[in-house]
Amino acid sequence: MKLNYRRTFLIGLAFLSISAFWQMYDNIIPLILQGTFGLGETITGVIMAADNVLALFLLPLFGSLSDKVDTRMGKRMPFITTGTILAVVFLMLLSVADRTVNLPLFVGALFILLISMGLYRSPAVALMPDLTPNKLRSKGNAIINLMGAVGGVYTLIMIKLLVGKGEHPDYMPLFISVAALMVIAVGVLAITINEKKVKGRVEAEIRAYEEKAGVIVETEDIAEEMQEKAAMPKEVKRSMMFLLASIFLWFTAYNAVTTAFSRYTKVVWHLEGGGFADCLMVATVAAIISYIPIGNISSKIGRKKTILGGIILMSLCYAAAVFATAYHPVINVAFAVIGIGWAAINVNSYPMIVEMSKGCDIGKFTGTYYTFSMTAQIFTPILSGFLLENVSYKTLFPYALVFSVLAFITMLQVHHGDARPDKKKSVLENFDVDD
Repeated sequence: MKLNYRRTFLIGLAFLSISAFWQMYDNIIPLILQGTFGLGETITGVIMAADNVLALFLLPLFGSLSDKVDTRMGKRMPFITTGTILAVVFLMLLSVADRTVNLPLFVGALFILLISMGLYRSPAVALMPDLTPNKLRSKGNAIINLMGAVGGVYTLIMIKLLVGKGEHPDYMPLFISVAALMVIAVGVLAITINEKKVKGRVEAEIRAYEEKAGVIVETEDIAEEMQEKAAMPKEVKRSMMFLLASIFLWFTAYNAVTTAFSRYTKVVWHLEGGGFADCLMVATVAAIISYIPIGNISSKIGRKKTILGGIILMSLCYAAAVFATAYHPVINVAFAVIGIGWAAINVNSYPMIVEMSKGCDIGKFTGTYYTFSMTAQIFTPILSGFLLENVSYKTLFPYALVFSVLAFITMLQVHHGDARPDKKKSVLENFDVDD
């Protein structure tokens, strides 16, 4: 049985649109809140944390609802198309509110925009496993991650090209470019992928494969019911808690930098317009390129050592950035190293969670992983924003350094889940990482 690459790339268009939006949101919305509306760092941090607060409720809610509905378009596509349409409408309203300096309209549109994105994020992620045989989902997820990276890089390029210099640049061209990509991507998906027909075709392929192989493969639901769920040993539970603490800490460090970086470069490095996008683009591309060698490294030295190496790389770059008083091209090298370090962490942390939860409830601990990572992304914009506003913008990289070092310390206490992963059978499997 082989993966249908064309179909999987088309399915990945939904995730491409999502990634393009969030790249724009994280970098541009803080600039508008401060540059256009004059809000302080703390209030900006609170608003920037709102998407993660809403996500804690919206993602499981709409994911569960999409499991239960049954329409002519399928289970997931109604959520994906409706969410995209609403998101594009309110994204355009944001640019109108920015141009007219209308704060109530901006906040109202932003709130509904975040709900619209929450409406289709879980269904979009669930579409790939719905339409891909179980044995091929690893390769399928690799393609989905690649499509997401393409969406993020597209937005960074648009920021570089379309965001002008000055105190109050016009962001409408950027918003239009992102909205256009979202509409085109999801439009192509809706036209080319008939969810119900593809679902039936995949089930027929699985039955044909089983008959040809002379085996009967249990459904996932039956397999889960038959799996014996054992209590997690005490020492493993201790490692799990330290790993979850590490996840919270390194997300606290990294997300503070990505959320505040566009403002930091303007205040401290005096970069104008979309110049800050260069560093973020370098980090993203470096992470993508490094997946394959990181997979090879972790197969030789283990996941824990690879993660610790990634934390060290990021910590060294945070420490070096403390002394950077102006932008210099060498900073791009540092951000490439940050991207490599972040990839080393992401490639190996979730598999360690899965490894430790074997024989228990894997689904439960997958949810716990997201709870800790998203809680950090709620917490850190508020705390780091308070420090930026009331102490100094120069607290950003020391802040990231402190939490990164703390993550290194807690990670040292993790003594389970370090089974060395098998080397990937194909290049694409090296991109199969958690978001």
